[in-house]
Amino acid sequence: MDAAVSASANRVTSALEESLRAIVTPKFVLRASAADAVAGVLPQLVAEPGTEQELASVLKLADEAGLVVIPRGGGTKLAWGNAPARADLILSTARLNRILEHAWADLTVTVEAGCTIGKLQEKLAKHGQRLALDALWPKQATVGGVLSTNDSGVLRVRFGSLRDLIIGATLALPDGTLASSGGKVVKNVAGYDLSKLATGALGTLGLITRAVFRVHPLPKETRTLTCMSEDVGEAQQLVLAVQDSKLAHSASQIRCEGTAQPKVDVLFEATQAGLAAQSAQLKSLAGNKDFADSPSGTWNARQDLYSSAKTGGARTAIAKFSILPAQIANTIDTLGDLCADRIQWNVVVQATGIGSVRMEGEPLAMQSALLSFRTNVESKKGSLVVHQLPATASRMEAWGYGGDALPLMRAVKHQLDPKNTLNAGRFLGGI
Repeated sequence: MDAAVSASANRVTSALEESLRAIVTPKFVLRASAADAVAGVLPQLVAEPGTEQELASVLKLADEAGLVVIPRGGGTKLAWGNAPARADLILSTARLNRILEHAWADLTVTVEAGCTIGKLQEKLAKHGQRLALDALWPKQATVGGVLSTNDSGVLRVRFGSLRDLIIGATLALPDGTLASSGGKVVKNVAGYDLSKLATGALGTLGLITRAVFRVHPLPKETRTLTCMSEDVGEAQQLVLAVQDSKLAHSASQIRCEGTAQPKVDVLFEATQAGLAAQSAQLKSLAGNKDFADSPSGTWNARQDLYSSAKTGGARTAIAKFSILPAQIANTIDTLGDLCADRIQWNVVVQATGIGSVRMEGEPLAMQSALLSFRTNVESKKGSLVVHQLPATASRMEAWGYGGDALPLMRAVKHQLDPKNTLNAGRFLGGI
């Protein structure tokens, strides 16, 4: 076993393990291996229920036994958040992977939480539709995991975030209740909106078992245009001008790599005639700057940062920040000053002011830079969440300042999960 992996205390008794096997059959209750560790903490068992009812029964049993449960989908973002206070049981949604209903005429789809985003998009594409979302690692990432981490990408400029796309959900609560909220129609507003509450809660309130989304038509054609800017101030000015214009763009972003000239990307989705007209308007708006066609892979820039950080060994860190769009240039300049010659850095910032930064350098230097960067971002009423930090750096709180919302968040957590069964300690403020 890896020396960095520590096992939780033995809290799963033989009788409890037999009860778990009776619910999901012995084949789908496994002893955890080092590969199942969560932020260095090794659970005892992994359970893979095949139905919502089985999952709810397993969760109730774990709650009654005082176990700490770690929900898991595709495992692509399992390291996000704080290290768990404990980890006794991983509850996997891998077998809850069906697309239950695609009401293509109503532009909705109902899907189980363990279905991957890639599988869902392939199904929707057969009817010329899509979930207007560009999540990280779509071939492995599951619907439940993407919702729990609120992983929205650059398409949110036009289509909104996950909280705008989800219209209903079913959650398994720690007491075994299967609670549903929303419905299958886009304008359903009755009841308490559990689906939006669970989105971004990192699985700390309930375990998502299924979701209902609004979907959108696939574009006829797409075109990505990219231009070089003199500096981040000019790049910000261009992005803000595009946002304030009547251009029907689907995404825009700024890419920076250290002291190199920043690049601005703009995505259009339309017919050929529409693309030509929109491109001409963009060039006119930008003072006829030199825009060039770029490959569709340009929009993988955020994923490239995360993927390279995963494979970068013990000298890489990655974080997500959120600021006002008008603060993009100042924020990137501050980051450059903090890193100076000590740390290599890359940034991808969406037009909404949501950005990702990858650092490479000496671990303690990166930690110091991230702490100072967080202070700067929070002084602008923004936020910074650390998604990866080298193990050799000191432990750093992942989420930062919770503000006035933290007491309310604690109250909601206590209401839905009074025994702190789900993902204990992993969310903001140790929730």
